Amino acid sequence: MADTGRGAIAAGSRGWLSIRRATALVVLAALVVTARTLGGRIPDLVRFVDGLGFWGPAVFVLAYAICVVLFVPGSALTLAAGALFGIGRGLAIAFLAATLGASVAFLVARHLAREVVSRRIAASARFAAIDRAIGREGRRIVFLLRLSPVFPFNLLNYALGLTSVRFGDYLLASIGMVPGTLLYVYTGSVVGLAAQAAGGAPVTSSPGGTAFLVLGLAATLAVTVFVTRLARRTLAEATGD
Repeated sequence: MADTGRGAIAAGSRGWLSIRRATALVVLAALVVTARTLGGRIPDLVRFVDGLGFWGPAVFVLAYAICVVLFVPGSALTLAAGALFGIGRGLAIAFLAATLGASVAFLVARHLAREVVSRRIAASARFAAIDRAIGREGRRIVFLLRLSPVFPFNLLNYALGLTSVRFGDYLLASIGMVPGTLLYVYTGSVVGLAAQAAGGAPVTSSPGGTAFLVLGLAATLAVTVFVTRLARRTLAEATGD
């Protein structure tokens, strides 16, 4: 009788596990479909935010964060932040939005979707090396990953939720996103000014100011490339990759 009871419990556990796996797969498929849909609607989102006035930045941050959680590439939105809000405000808004989305994804992976995420990255020897390095010096490794990600940004947010890094350290290491974010925002701002000029709209920047922006973009690109290569080399040494 006891064996029968244990068998029933085991069968029930397997059934519950199967249900969880099926539910996780359905949710993942829904995320992929949603991401593809939203990815094609980014221009509509930008036009919508541009017409909101005071509430535009808040709506942009919320939409950007949701896109990060849904695996929508954030590069287009970061460029849009530069075009919409300028370099200074655009950097602050895009960084806040990316950090918010990355934090939500991290917590989802750690507490809700651990099994699905772990299966997706289980075969990655590189992630295994990173996981070991994070066990030794978590915040530093996450910071280096943010400077020079060896994983796509959206996947990395979920993957780091499986590691031993503390959420506070993960959040603090997000400062490593600043160089890359600045490059995209700067580019978006310059492209936005060029689009205004091409469309015949009045441009507030003088020719000298525009030239300064272009030179600043080149300098930002050079610094970002240098920092990225340095971080990649340091990360390779830390992980043995």
